[in-house]
Amino acid sequence: MTHQGGCIFCQIIAGKIPSYKVYEDSLFFGFLDINPRSKGHVLLIPKAHHRWTYDVPEFEQYWGAALKITHAIQKVLQPKWIKYYTFGEIAHAHIHIQPRYDEMKSADETPIMTPLEKVGAEEMVQITKKLFAETSQNNSK
Repeated sequence: MTHQGGCIFCQIIAGKIPSYKVYEDSLFFGFLDINPRSKGHVLLIPKAHHRWTYDVPEFEQYWGAALKITHAIQKVLQPKWIKYYTFGEIAHAHIHIQPRYDEMKSADETPIMTPLEKVGAEEMVQITKKLFAETSQNNSK
């Protein structure tokens, strides 16, 4: 599918809306969530507009890109673990890659969505630079 004019993620890919880009290849684009649930919370989207993650034809490559970002997050931010989820309000496929800095809790102790975390603009820029440098290095391997 091609880009959809009214889709905010398609506008980000087209450069019409600025983003904190941490990853890019020919098929996918990763950027920091501007309303993060933790420091380093990344959204990974296909460049082609697809409604659902499971609609992305390059499904395996999609999760492979998520793994590259995960490795960069582990190296740069050193979280205790990484959480993935694929739902959200935007009607464009996206994988949330959310670093967690707490101990893992059982499902009945932790709400599905963790609270939003305040991350300042300068810190977002620093995280972006470090993650993009790391994913770019891993992308060339």
